[in-house]
Amino acid sequence: MRISSKAFRFVDLFAGLGGFHVALDELEGSGVFAAEWEPTLKALYKVNFGIDAWGDLNDLGSDEIIARNVPDHDVLTAGFPCQPFSKAGDQLGFKDTSQGNLFFKVHDILRVKRPRYFILENVPNILKHDGGRTKTTIIRMLEKLGYSVDVEHFSPHEFGIPQVRDRAYFVGSLEGLDHFEWPAKRKDPTEIHSVLRHDVLSRRAIPEQTLRAIDMWGDFLRRSPAALKLPSFPIWAMEFGATYPYEDETPSGVWARRPGWGLRQMGLKGSFGQSLECTIEEQVKRIPSHANRAGDFCFPQWKRNFIRQNREFYQANRSWIDPWLAQWKPQDFYSSFQKMEWNAQGEARDIDNFVLQMRASGLRVKRPTTSPSLIAFTETQVPILGANLTGKRRYMTPAECAELQCLGGIQLPASDLDAYKALGNAVNARVVKAIAERLLHGLIRSTSTITHDLEPLRATA
Repeated sequence: MRISSKAFRFVDLFAGLGGFHVALDELEGSGVFAAEWEPTLKALYKVNFGIDAWGDLNDLGSDEIIARNVPDHDVLTAGFPCQPFSKAGDQLGFKDTSQGNLFFKVHDILRVKRPRYFILENVPNILKHDGGRTKTTIIRMLEKLGYSVDVEHFSPHEFGIPQVRDRAYFVGSLEGLDHFEWPAKRKDPTEIHSVLRHDVLSRRAIPEQTLRAIDMWGDFLRRSPAALKLPSFPIWAMEFGATYPYEDETPSGVWARRPGWGLRQMGLKGSFGQSLECTIEEQVKRIPSHANRAGDFCFPQWKRNFIRQNREFYQANRSWIDPWLAQWKPQDFYSSFQKMEWNAQGEARDIDNFVLQMRASGLRVKRPTTSPSLIAFTETQVPILGANLTGKRRYMTPAECAELQCLGGIQLPASDLDAYKALGNAVNARVVKAIAERLLHGLIRSTSTITHDLEPLRATA
């Protein structure tokens, strides 16, 4: 699509890899200021876009400093830190003094510079955080500045991109939003093959223990009877054979009530049916990590459900699970390897047909229609492609993950780990472009409809 209009000016706060910049550059916007505190990404932003980014936004400490250092602009974009609002974090929100208060710095820049439009991005949990009060506070503060504000959540898979990654987007306009409609969410199927690069090999081997865990769960799938519907709940192998209390009492409750004996002489079993006729110190080791925390006297309902469901599943399927346990001895694996999430109900049970991800919650098995959500990966969480997808099991490469974020045309950090982390924190450029070209009607004039192909958006700064 080509845009016929005078270029508009934008700023890119918490810029990261520059997903906002790539999207607005595609609409012939001109980046005039960026801020990124992480030194590697700050230097890379200069390489990709020719802008020497500001470092710490906290250094814009007064209205005078903001007015002097932030150029006038038409559009402000910001993927402000999401960790304070994420389910994966402590959810301290604005009380997180290191990151949660950075929204207020965005607010200060909007108040001082008064751009016509803004687009802000964060995790979807921000819409529910603190009982919805965080969302209400953000909208109220922005409306007090004179902006009309709306918020919606989108995932790249709703734009034909094979990644499920839900994110919340706040848009604002000083001229009202009567003209604005959110992009339509597509329901067409996606396919991960569209972003795979067969000419680029993963530079990091999959650890032997990880490969063995994949083989173990692959054998679990093969042994399962074809007529058996596999559980939709996470499979926790450590609960196979366990009988410790979890409904009306917990192991911690018993240890507090019987400080000398604990779970001894109660006829109970720990992980994988291990005996609990031992010292309390040893009992703690034989209770699963999700059930052995001191002072945890009442499990939440979801945990009780998972424990009960797994024990019932084991009892109903011992005829084939017991031989599997005897062969593989999952108790000798890391705790996270003892769990599996089967997200491919109804598919043929060949584990190498799927996209795999090792998480603290277990081995996640997903259909090859989409990638797991890119997150700020540790090296162990990078998606693994099954052998039937690429010829052999391998990690997705940074270049392939960049395609999932529609950032295939920019230079990435030299270190694979740094690249994965940056891509996990990045905003999806195609989603932003679809929102921006509808919002910025006063700045651009579209001469055709949005493209939906998977060609990477490319910055030309």
